[in-house]
Amino acid sequence: MNKEKILIVDDQVEILNSLERLLKEQYQVLLADNGTDGLQKLEKESVAVILADQRMPVMTGVEFLHKTLQIQPDPVRILITAYADLQASISAINDGQIFYYISKPWEPDELMLILRRAVERYNLQKENKELTRKLIAANNRLEQENISLKKTIEQTYQFDNIIGSGPEMLQVFKLASKVTDTPTTVLLLGATGTGKEMLAKAIHYNGPRKDKMFVAQNCGALPDSILESELFGHVRGAFTGAVADKKGLFELADKGTIFLDEIGDTSQALQLSLLRVLQEGEIKPVGSSKTKTVDVRVIAATNKNLEDEVSKGLFREDLFYRLHVFPIQLPPLNQRRGDIPDLVNHFIDKYAKRMNKRIYGITDEALDCICAADYPGNIRQLENEIERAITLADNNSTIEKSLLSLRLHKKIPITTKPFTDGVTLKEEVEALEIQRIQQMLELTHGNILKAARMLGLSRAGLHKKLNRYHLHPSHRINTNTKKDV
Repeated sequence: MNKEKILIVDDQVEILNSLERLLKEQYQVLLADNGTDGLQKLEKESVAVILADQRMPVMTGVEFLHKTLQIQPDPVRILITAYADLQASISAINDGQIFYYISKPWEPDELMLILRRAVERYNLQKENKELTRKLIAANNRLEQENISLKKTIEQTYQFDNIIGSGPEMLQVFKLASKVTDTPTTVLLLGATGTGKEMLAKAIHYNGPRKDKMFVAQNCGALPDSILESELFGHVRGAFTGAVADKKGLFELADKGTIFLDEIGDTSQALQLSLLRVLQEGEIKPVGSSKTKTVDVRVIAATNKNLEDEVSKGLFREDLFYRLHVFPIQLPPLNQRRGDIPDLVNHFIDKYAKRMNKRIYGITDEALDCICAADYPGNIRQLENEIERAITLADNNSTIEKSLLSLRLHKKIPITTKPFTDGVTLKEEVEALEIQRIQQMLELTHGNILKAARMLGLSRAGLHKKLNRYHLHPSHRINTNTKKDV
């Protein structure tokens, strides 16, 4: 173990030698017979303690210790003084930041105890400085990570990054962008799994509240008694287990946004409390007699028809109108099939990275199967299917049809008109081909590659049929018109 270094400065050589003999077993002892020599040694050696005599020619001990602050501010400073110099030395102690003074003559045991405490103080200060340095570095790192995370989140929830190119989704984006910069309450409507929470985050992170908190709560996931505490908080003693005050999500989201999913599942008692927040901006923690004012942007969502719930007496009419200020309807996945290939590629990239696998896309056969399947669970169901396929897939492979669940293998039923008298089978088949090609082109907005995949054709094969029937990707075909053969 390395010994701590101590610098002793005294103009009397016999005192230097005496102190060296006393201390050399426990410390590395550096000696100097004047202040100038002591300063030179400090330029070369780092020490833990400086022990200096007050009475020295040219430079007093206090003057010397004061000058050492410019060279090494950290060592603990001890002044040796005669009784006659005591008052003058005490008045000068603050100038040299002196830790302790020792009167002559000293007792060896007392001196050893003072030095041991001085070394402990030095090491403690050194540890504190190192901890402070690490804490500052950690805080700086966390601050940078927080800034980076915020930028990543903001980029993730840009409207441009939400997949959707059909007219239904373009209308959703248009409405969302209109309401983003306002404090208006938004009601997101749509079946489970259509991406309501993602859209809520996009509205938040593209608006003026993006630097404040976004909090979400599924109102159907908790019983009323617990949900009320989660949303509005509680005070100590409000109920069994409430051992301390707790802030609710509304208070945590002050100046930010709260997303209330499945709001149609709340009771009328809780709906009354929500109405007060929307009307007055006030919350009352459970068990408290005092209200708190909050400034929170509310985005609610439901998969229920709230108007029907109002007519049945299950949802408060006044709350419905407070929520229904700016409704946005999200279409189910079955109505935006043209987005399925892009969603598939997105989820493949997402889960391949998460599982640290190299996946080379998906086969045409598997994609055709996915595009033709029914999706009652919407985007969430599609995402789960891709996650399952990635889990089953080997590294350095491609997603094949065999990796898909059996329920995806069921095709969507194709509705056709009944045969018409005087029309040949060939004409009926051609009319059906034209109808199906038109449907796929409309779903994919004229994207030949996507339409071909969904039809189970190659790109060249679809082009041949377009030329044969004189169709263009942007044309809307009147399927009631017979084609002369």
